[in-house]
Amino acid sequence: MNQINLSEIERIALDKKEYQVNNKLTSDINASFDFLKSFSSDKIIYGINTGFGPMAQFKIDEEHLNQLQYNLIRSHSTGTGNVLNEEYARAVVLARTNNFLQANSGISLGVVEKLVQFLNNRITPEIFMHGGVGASGDLVQLAHLALNLIGEGFVFYNGERRETKDVLAELNITPLDVKLRDGLGLMNGTSCMTGIGAVNLIYAKRLLNWSIASSSMINEIMESYDDSFSVGLNKVKRHKGQQEIASNMRSFINGSELIRKREELFKDNESLSQTEFKKKIQEYYSIRCVPQILGPVLETLNSAQEIIENELNSTNDNPIVSVEEQNVFHGGNFHGDYISLEMDKVKLVVTRMTMLAERQLNFLLNAKINDKFPAFLNLKKLGFNFGIQGMQFTATSTTAESQMLSNSMYVHSIPNNNDNQDIVSMGTNSAVITKNVIDNGFQVMAIHMIAVCQAIDLLPAIEKEALSPKAKNTYSKIRNVMPAVTDDVPQSENIKKVIEVLRSNTIEL
Repeated sequence: MNQINLSEIERIALDKKEYQVNNKLTSDINASFDFLKSFSSDKIIYGINTGFGPMAQFKIDEEHLNQLQYNLIRSHSTGTGNVLNEEYARAVVLARTNNFLQANSGISLGVVEKLVQFLNNRITPEIFMHGGVGASGDLVQLAHLALNLIGEGFVFYNGERRETKDVLAELNITPLDVKLRDGLGLMNGTSCMTGIGAVNLIYAKRLLNWSIASSSMINEIMESYDDSFSVGLNKVKRHKGQQEIASNMRSFINGSELIRKREELFKDNESLSQTEFKKKIQEYYSIRCVPQILGPVLETLNSAQEIIENELNSTNDNPIVSVEEQNVFHGGNFHGDYISLEMDKVKLVVTRMTMLAERQLNFLLNAKINDKFPAFLNLKKLGFNFGIQGMQFTATSTTAESQMLSNSMYVHSIPNNNDNQDIVSMGTNSAVITKNVIDNGFQVMAIHMIAVCQAIDLLPAIEKEALSPKAKNTYSKIRNVMPAVTDDVPQSENIKKVIEVLRSNTIEL
């Protein structure tokens, strides 16, 4: 069996590295195929000599068995809407490949070889976001993958959408010759939702790192007391996520001369005679409660990673072929409930991160509550110039959209397929919506980071110099792609540049 994790998804799907299959695994796949071929020669086996779904009661004549697989692939290539970009599509291909490398599917070795050829030649299958209901697998999305493997439909190659047959001919690649149950094997699994979910997690974790960084920087900028992320405070709340977030914040602000010690207030005899303090004794929740807010986010993402990696390394089609037990088992390993539920959880916590960034942004822009900066962090003439006022509208509306998108797909099953599929997972829908929520999160975080850097530009030189080394480094990363906002000029392109910086995972905690 071949075991992969998120790091391998990142290496192959995002970084476009080549993928190699161990020769031992190919022999296991051949053994599984040979056993199924022999075992099914005198038995009724679903997906080999029967119809599919509610038509499984119809036996298929032997001379039509091969055509049956092609009929299944072509008839279910019915996706609509947007298509997955290269990163996500490669993750789907890798997920399906690894499922087959468990050698429990009875597919021919040619299927794996063709999937690997697509990966290593950077042929991106045309996989639509709208399609399967996630229980009998990602039937529609994976049908389009299978369609490309047999040399039909469209793929993306060198940035162009082209007919598959032309690209394969150009690269001297022979289309897949479908055998036995290859068509059903390709289609009847959770690899689309799992591949999307894996990439979602990679980006959600990157976004979390930026949330920790921006939250740490805003504590520095506002000269907050250090006890909100101290060991003493957080060790008494028995949640590992909270304690890890607090530890990350302490690491990030290490070397800062702006963070205040609570003991300073205790020792200040002058403060005891005051009836009103110039600086807040406690910050707003969006600044003070970061470990408590981001702790559950971290734990949820870690839990989702375990589920995603388990699914990546599972056999999730039907039926299951066991050479060891010399049997074929019919069931529902194609059901995507695990992924659907986890993606619902992930989009909730990503929306929560987005809400935190939006509230911190509002704090920096509102002179009445931060009591430190001009309205909208305006570096020029108040009233005549607008600072980053316009960006807040975008951040607010985008956050609101994510709040709406956070409604569950997991509990929105609609029976279909003549009620054969009477309860389904909607796992791919959940994963795709989560992708949209993550994209929104980066947009809001980019605007927030622009505001954080703008606030640093407004600090006196002595305070700017007193920032932690990591805060200075983070500030430089943003300033490398966009200048401070001074004159009133369009900022959409600058926001895009900052989004790319955030997505590239260059933050150091």
